[in-house]
Amino acid sequence: MAISRRDALMTALFGGSMIGLRSLVTGLPVKMLLNPKKALADMQTASCSGDVTKAQYVVLATCGSGDPMSCNAPGTYNDPVTNIDLSSLVHPDSTTYNYMAPTPLQYGSKSYNAAGVWGTLGAGTGGVLGLPNATFCHIMTNTPVHPHEPQVLQLMGATYAAEMFPSVLAKQLAPCLQTLQTQPISVGAATPSEALTFGGQALPTIPPTALQATLTNQTVAPYTGMTKLQALRDSTLTSMYGWYNDSSQTTPAQKVFIDSMVSSQQQVRGIAQSQLAMLSGIKANDNNGQITAAIALILMGVAPVITVHFPFGGDNHSDPAFNSEATQHQTGVAAIVQLLQQLAQYGLSNKVTFLSLNVFGRTMAAYNTAGRQHNQFHEMSMMIGTAFKGGVIGGIAPLDQNGVPIAQSGKPLFDYGSLPINPSSGAPIVAPGSGIQPVDQLASWGATVLTGLGATSETVSSLITDTNAQVIQAALV
Repeated sequence: MAISRRDALMTALFGGSMIGLRSLVTGLPVKMLLNPKKALADMQTASCSGDVTKAQYVVLATCGSGDPMSCNAPGTYNDPVTNIDLSSLVHPDSTTYNYMAPTPLQYGSKSYNAAGVWGTLGAGTGGVLGLPNATFCHIMTNTPVHPHEPQVLQLMGATYAAEMFPSVLAKQLAPCLQTLQTQPISVGAATPSEALTFGGQALPTIPPTALQATLTNQTVAPYTGMTKLQALRDSTLTSMYGWYNDSSQTTPAQKVFIDSMVSSQQQVRGIAQSQLAMLSGIKANDNNGQITAAIALILMGVAPVITVHFPFGGDNHSDPAFNSEATQHQTGVAAIVQLLQQLAQYGLSNKVTFLSLNVFGRTMAAYNTAGRQHNQFHEMSMMIGTAFKGGVIGGIAPLDQNGVPIAQSGKPLFDYGSLPINPSSGAPIVAPGSGIQPVDQLASWGATVLTGLGATSETVSSLITDTNAQVIQAALV
């Protein structure tokens, strides 16, 4: 029998026979709906291997075009820690784009110059949004190639079984968050290289408009979707009554335990009203649509990790005066702020972490002011959440074409790139041979994120296979 694209998307989101949606509207775990007798035998056994109090949903912004997001953030102006002269780095014209003017911003205990637009995130204690400060990590991905985005998402070979890091996170977090599915969901993949895999299998990208159309307009049985949640709840519970009322299957104490999980009709009505209202506002697959889709999926508890794409200038080889870079910095930072504000609106500020990871950064030296080229030696990733301190991790210096600081090699300048990182203080290290070396920084970033979200040191060691990776303690609360 032919299956429609809408039915295929519903199955991808919620499983066959809408098992995930049935779990959502009843409050009962998927495994109980699939095999209640077996599930009841072990349903009270904890399956979360980490610290459940630290587990959070993750919204990960990623980009295969190598946006110049890394070129105007704190740490790309004169360095207050190492006193490295970064004044020759090129930035968009601040007279044309006043929000790109270098501005002192307080992150952690230090003040850094950055493009003023970053200040809208809320630099300073608590931030103007009342949210944790942003943590900016200057690291190296070690590739200048667009199609290597999947490899960067695999932390360049540093994950167990070459699992993509969004999937590594999802497998760790799903049991702790009790999400409907373990697999991450991409609502923002702009190119095939940004699509996700899980256990080596390709996952479908679910654009926000497709999510909106599927969940708000699904009226044909058997996939009536969000518009028939109460009826779906009642029919699901009715189908379980025979097992539930059989005293040979369930004891009185077990019935009380099960009853405590069952959602009321009023709760389900609230879910339907709030989620449908949110989803009906999606008009395009832009920043607004991705933010709405991500928050709706989190509120429904569908998946532990949602990936998005917020442009910050794109593949700007030809970008005279960095016009696209400047304008998209404004809209890109605004998207992060909007996401954080809406998380606060829905009471999710302490339950969701925002991350960013791009395939590579961009060149910053003044030899090409008509645009920027690929920079394998530098990329800037962000972490915003209750587990992470506000601050700047690492730093940059002039490098030669082999990635060696020119102060050491004496060779001509290639561009600016990442310095080794002191894992205890987070400061960049100028002297050679110590700290987290650039080649190990991507894996170390992954280990730090996992640790911040509750994974044990044993779990981190098993999931991150780079034996030189270190947790950057300075980034953690």
